[in-house]
Amino acid sequence: MSLTITNLELLLVVAAVASILGRRIRIPDSVSLVLAGGLLTLLPYAPRIHLTKDLIFGVFLPPLVFEGALSIPWKKMERDLLPVLLLASVGVVLSMGMTAAGMHWILHWQWLPAMTFGALIATTDPVAVIALFKNLRIQGRLRLLVESESLFNDVAGVVLFGLVLSMSEPGSRPDGFVDLSWQILVLGGGSLLCGFFVSWIIHLLVRRSEDRMVSNLLTFVAAFGSFTLADSFHLSGILACVVTGITIGNSRPFPGFSREGRDAMLALWETIAFLINSVIFVLIGIRISHEKFLSDGVSLLVAIIVVLLSRAGTVYPISSLFRGGRWSIPSSFQHILVWGGIRGPLALALSLGLPEDFPAKNEIVSMTFAVVAFSIVVQGLTVGPVLKRLGLNPGTGDSPLPPLK
Repeated sequence: MSLTITNLELLLVVAAVASILGRRIRIPDSVSLVLAGGLLTLLPYAPRIHLTKDLIFGVFLPPLVFEGALSIPWKKMERDLLPVLLLASVGVVLSMGMTAAGMHWILHWQWLPAMTFGALIATTDPVAVIALFKNLRIQGRLRLLVESESLFNDVAGVVLFGLVLSMSEPGSRPDGFVDLSWQILVLGGGSLLCGFFVSWIIHLLVRRSEDRMVSNLLTFVAAFGSFTLADSFHLSGILACVVTGITIGNSRPFPGFSREGRDAMLALWETIAFLINSVIFVLIGIRISHEKFLSDGVSLLVAIIVVLLSRAGTVYPISSLFRGGRWSIPSSFQHILVWGGIRGPLALALSLGLPEDFPAKNEIVSMTFAVVAFSIVVQGLTVGPVLKRLGLNPGTGDSPLPPLK
């Protein structure tokens, strides 16, 4: 069943009730919404809405990524750019490799399905991560590290996923390291250019408008336009959207907006992100409740442990490279980077978008949904207590931030 107006209205009502109840019992919105989606399927005549790759990439992801990037302060992120980029690039590659090895040697998957699963599950999800940390009201350097990494590592994850898929098509394999490096350079550079080009166009248009409503509308064009433009050239729509969001969000002041107008724009996008997050997490709950897991409970548990260990096996070694320096990451932050690295809609979209004849597609989709369900529900429920245990005071924004020298 497609996402009709009637279904959308029902989802919004369910999301509103779930959010109210969830906040009363003090659980994250993402958790209460997923649980509400699962409970919704128990009702008679409950809608069975298909969560597809096109729906996630074409409708949900651009505005959510744009809103996340819009609120990132570039001057603060620039100070931590090196650890963020290492975690979002080298970290993703290492995590993919460790996950693939675990799935191959422990669960005896073939290498191609194992590497595919590793590539799509290696990245933390900006939709899930940003929603969770906003709900916990964590501020400062910790939130900046977690959210920035989640936005940038999606790019590396999607690139790796595409490269792994190309292995099943001999005619499209890169001819050696030089060809592979060139492809990655073109993809990254082209996506950056698309992002800067769209933000430049939007700046020109906003300067010629004195109407705040028109200016707000143009930010919608920026979100979807940057994503679509890059995607039409087979580049990274996520990276282009991130660049556009950061560029527009860090213009001081944003042309065409007064201080009040800028605050109104940010409030508008925060509301939009909340609405889309509400719908997508309810849809995830509906989809998970209908999922027929093809693996036994032990295999699912092994996969979850492998993914968590792979995440830990990248965060701690990379963080150790900066010990004692200006980019030093406190051990408490490292623990949250590991446990707060939530998987979500992006992994689901990539798995659902696999070709029908791809080896072990059903097993990959089933395992992905299991890991995402555990990530959102179990990790989402326990991140708050872990933060308190580490003395990071969720809900107040206070955290022990080491000064950058």
